[in-house]
Amino acid sequence: MNALLDLDQLRTFIAIAETGSFTKAAEQVNKTQSAVSMQMRRLEERVGQPIFARDGRQSRVTDAGVRLLDYARRMLSLNAETFAAFSSDGMSGKVRLGLPDDYAPRLLPTVLASFATTHPNIEIEVVCEQSSCIYRRIKDGRLDLGIVTHGDSIAERNGRIIRSEPLLWVSSAHHSVHCQTTIPLALGTKTCSWRQRATEALSKAEKKYRIAYVSSSAAAATGAVMAGLAVAVLPESALTSDMRVLGAREGFPELRNCNIALIRCESAKDRIHTALAAHIVNALDNVSGSSLAAE
Repeated sequence: MNALLDLDQLRTFIAIAETGSFTKAAEQVNKTQSAVSMQMRRLEERVGQPIFARDGRQSRVTDAGVRLLDYARRMLSLNAETFAAFSSDGMSGKVRLGLPDDYAPRLLPTVLASFATTHPNIEIEVVCEQSSCIYRRIKDGRLDLGIVTHGDSIAERNGRIIRSEPLLWVSSAHHSVHCQTTIPLALGTKTCSWRQRATEALSKAEKKYRIAYVSSSAAAATGAVMAGLAVAVLPESALTSDMRVLGAREGFPELRNCNIALIRCESAKDRIHTALAAHIVNALDNVSGSSLAAE
């Protein structure tokens, strides 16, 4: 294997993986389809393993490709952060960042601390709301960057998936609320995609439930869980040692992974926006469910 990987090839590879199409990726990276195909052949030669496999008329990412995708995202993010760090002299201004409070306690300390070190003169204004509200604020120009959760394709929203993790059923490790015949749930409002996914899965599994607590705040739902009053759905990275994960053994259906995406306002094109975006990607790379569960 060659010692160096080409960042431009990695950028194209990420575009293919995220769009699911060589044609769409070619448009995104402003290259011809033949140039994209050539780049991927050369990338496969460099890593020494196939990163795509034919599936009918489509190409899918292989297991080796999935591993490479994680490294590729981190390498491009570190590249952007490096340029931002060395071009930050005199950089000042304000960046408006929105994210749900599901991730704020674990993500914000890492992001804010690292960003303040390299960009001490930039002010960050943080807004915590549901993903649907953050989408609207980004579209209306009231936020510059947003970290949102979405379970389906986000291409139409100009977003970039920066993490995918399991969405899990959880209850208190010290209570048995999950053993009730009709399961009490603590969920988000009707617009919450996790709520829709949870209720649809339970209905399909013919498992009785009732919505006992509704809140747009993840902290409120977690409070009901820890009090032993309800079952909730949370991403793996939000688990703590006081929570019990519920699965097939307890009669709970498997849920699809949740995608965490970084979205950006069309007008947020300054260096300060790019710098913060790079820090966010690196922070999510350092968040793991296993480490958080040990808290």
